[in-house]
Amino acid sequence: MNYWKALFSPFKLFKLKFYFGKIAIGTPYFFPRKAVKISKDDAMHEAFVEYAKFKEQGKNISFDDIYHNKLNQKVFVPKKFGFDFVGLGWKSKWDSIDYRFEWQPLMSFVFYKWQFVIFIRAPHPDNYWTCWLYYERNTDKSKPIAKRIEQARREFPCTWTTYYKDPKTGENLSQETIDYWDIILKKKWIKNNKS
Repeated sequence: MNYWKALFSPFKLFKLKFYFGKIAIGTPYFFPRKAVKISKDDAMHEAFVEYAKFKEQGKNISFDDIYHNKLNQKVFVPKKFGFDFVGLGWKSKWDSIDYRFEWQPLMSFVFYKWQFVIFIRAPHPDNYWTCWLYYERNTDKSKPIAKRIEQARREFPCTWTTYYKDPKTGENLSQETIDYWDIILKKKWIKNNKS
């Protein structure tokens, strides 16, 4: 839940967005679900299928062992009631500071077929959260905010250039370069902190 620190940082405030309706929002990849022990009937059925497959392959395995193994398995079923708290989704790819954004935080409440979700929505989320992660995790916390921003902008630039091409000739018509630090920081921290 440390993404709440962004509220008290030099980054713009994120907003809350709400959804209420039939279950439609993943938490994060799947609809709300829970793991339950497999039923004895399902375990028996799966054990028969697996036992037959092993027999066909000429393997000598005890049916009882397969059945007891299946009884210890869990299966996912749709959640009928409950909460899911989904934190900020991110990973590092090539090294420890190559931050990649995956999903924004949310809280989901399910009641039978209905779902209420509170999303956290940051401006330009891909850039917002990767820059915030660098600022929070990799800058010197003993220094003032302005110095930390300066360090983050220098070490973790978030500048992207888009090229607009002629669809017929492929020739570059124009280009636009955006420094997302200028978009995601509060105005107070933009003016004097460009590096």
